[in-house]
Amino acid sequence: MIESLLVANRGEIARRIIRTAKRLGVRVIAVHSEADAGLPFVTEADEAVCVGPANPAQSYRNTEAILAAAKSTGAQAIHPGYGFLSENADFARTVEASGLIWVGPGADAISAMGDKINARNLMAAAGVPVAPGTTDPAADLDAAVVAAAEIGYPVMVKAAAGGGGMGMGVAVDESALRTEYDKVRSFAERMFGDGSVLIERYFPRVRHVEVQILGLADGRVVALGERECSVQRRNQKLVEESPSPAVSPELRERFLAAAVRAGEAVGYRNAGTVECLLDPTTGEFFFLEMNTRLQVEHPVTELVYGVDLVEEQLRVAAGLAPTFDPDALTPRGHAIELRINAEDPKRFLPGPGAITAWVEPTGEGVRVDSGYVDGNTVTPFYDSLMAKLIVSGATRAEAIDRAKAAVAAFELSGPKNNLPFFAELLENPEFLSGDYDTGIVSRMR
Repeated sequence: MIESLLVANRGEIARRIIRTAKRLGVRVIAVHSEADAGLPFVTEADEAVCVGPANPAQSYRNTEAILAAAKSTGAQAIHPGYGFLSENADFARTVEASGLIWVGPGADAISAMGDKINARNLMAAAGVPVAPGTTDPAADLDAAVVAAAEIGYPVMVKAAAGGGGMGMGVAVDESALRTEYDKVRSFAERMFGDGSVLIERYFPRVRHVEVQILGLADGRVVALGERECSVQRRNQKLVEESPSPAVSPELRERFLAAAVRAGEAVGYRNAGTVECLLDPTTGEFFFLEMNTRLQVEHPVTELVYGVDLVEEQLRVAAGLAPTFDPDALTPRGHAIELRINAEDPKRFLPGPGAITAWVEPTGEGVRVDSGYVDGNTVTPFYDSLMAKLIVSGATRAEAIDRAKAAVAAFELSGPKNNLPFFAELLENPEFLSGDYDTGIVSRMR
């Protein structure tokens, strides 16, 4: 096993990685910004290094400072968590060129799947279903208009280098396309340094379902079930559950087989997620993107499959066999994750501030992965995620009942938060039925 690990991240995911690493006897080094010096992950690590001011570009995305911290502390490996540098192929290459172990997929896989057009084409060649769309970037507005006419309206206009629900727009006709194309291209150039735009079919009613994969040290790729991620605001997830209430045993078999083919097509190693769109009317699903990292929502898979995905990541990176039998993966029960964000529960606008009360719920089937404690301050510099409330039960109904009780018991004051939204959602007939789609939040608002 790896002996020392630098966690190049912050908040709840840093604490999550630290918890498993320390259980395995691994010495852990945290890096932090000046703004995060008082957060729990800093004190829970065996050693901590400040890598810059609050601005992520000068701290959590500061590759030179992070590599210098790894060298000065004698770290053997780097785990990037999610976000920040986790899907930066150049950073992954630099880490390995420095003689360190990169806890994640290879840089080539990150590069291959980082461009949405390239990823679509690779998946189509591997026999993974893809939605009708462009196989090359729409070079200009005229090319986008031609492509949209061939695909058929409505269409999704997407930044080829985008991610996390950013850089996307829907066009219902040519007039809207002309507006959205310029908007998405401008945003993509500003945010990603790449203005490439793709056009693909937009499904007015769709579910967002993803599959957790793990590329093992021996070269095999295995799938650990699917997660339903259709409760979203601004194309960003708020709730995930596993298994998906929309997926039958036959459909699950097809989903998992396609995800394994996707991983094999790029020689995937370590943890990753194959995200798909599911048409609930026809039962057809289409590749959306592959996230070449650990997902925010990985705990629901852990609870249903009884594995620690961070431990498995470390084992793959060290060249070790998994703790489970890849041929005998058996899901049990149901799990739901609620993302507790510092945002108002109506419009979902950020609401940072000092935490004046923080008491996490406890009880059977209740897990909280948090980045804060009472007395900390949620600053405006980073993502609004404060904690993840994960519940599990023998059935979906039992998991929902436990989620209701846990939301009611979570004492949180100071920053604005979305706990009231979850209390509303967990009583919503559409959600309770399991027959919902990505439009559920807008219908609630």
